[in-house]
Amino acid sequence: MRYYKHLYVAESLKKKRKKIISKLNKRKFQLEIHLLVLPETKNNQLEIINPNLFLQKNYPRKDYFVVGIAKGFEEALEILEEIVQNVYNETKGADIRSYILNKEQEG
Repeated sequence: MRYYKHLYVAESLKKKRKKIISKLNKRKFQLEIHLLVLPETKNNQLEIINPNLFLQKNYPRKDYFVVGIAKGFEEALEILEEIVQNVYNETKGADIRSYILNKEQEG
């Protein structure tokens, strides 16, 4: 898994950020955690995934690019809303994927 340099983390998880990322990298079970990731297909902007899916034996192993971490689906939607608002404020557009990839390259 790769993580966005400007990773969005829900307020309720900011103090646990390093621990959560460590558990994600070790593929450990985490109750209520949801990830916002860039999908493989360029037609989609972002996906919300429960990382506990990775624990399934036959779940395909992919190199996910994690943009945000939330506690629960509702917080994931709030982070998504924040991302969309940031993209619109800076670009006056809605191309989240390009915005994130450009920001990642800028550093």
